[in-house]
Amino acid sequence: MEMEIGPRFKALREQAGLSQRELAKRAGVTNGFISQIESNAVSPSVAFLSKLLSKIPSSMAEFFAIDEPQPEQFYTRRQEQPEIGRDKISYRQVGHYHEDRHIGMLRETLFPGADTGKEMLVHEGQECGVVVQGELELTVDDQVTVLLEGDSYYFDSQRPHRFRNTTDADCVIVSANSPASF
Repeated sequence: MEMEIGPRFKALREQAGLSQRELAKRAGVTNGFISQIESNAVSPSVAFLSKLLSKIPSSMAEFFAIDEPQPEQFYTRRQEQPEIGRDKISYRQVGHYHEDRHIGMLRETLFPGADTGKEMLVHEGQECGVVVQGELELTVDDQVTVLLEGDSYYFDSQRPHRFRNTTDADCVIVSANSPASF
């Protein structure tokens, strides 16, 4: 994608509080020429652009560093998902960039022998998940069950619970909790 010099140049000129006429006078050109640059009708040489920028005053580095508006982010590439796990459990957070998350969503990997701990977890909200690979031993209250690939769970998080991988293969879960706790 080619950068358009004109709109950037105009934004920088306006940011400096200069009219086309004033900049043209400083640079020794017509204000029509400045207008043509800003509308991309002509493309100045690098040397001439540098000369114009010195009259604003600005530098080539500043000119090319102007940030173009970025579209709102609604996705995260796998390698950009923050790792917030510990020990033998990997948590990859979904939507970390969203300032007002109401849902906590994770891609969890429980490596062989992983265990959330002998002390049962208890916290506010609800949670659910789907086992997408491997096996998961889930304990809620005093009920223990083994979930296989494709199986899911949903429970109130105030109930004491524990997650374990008792196999020698990774267990991958896609889970969500509300309110967002991560």
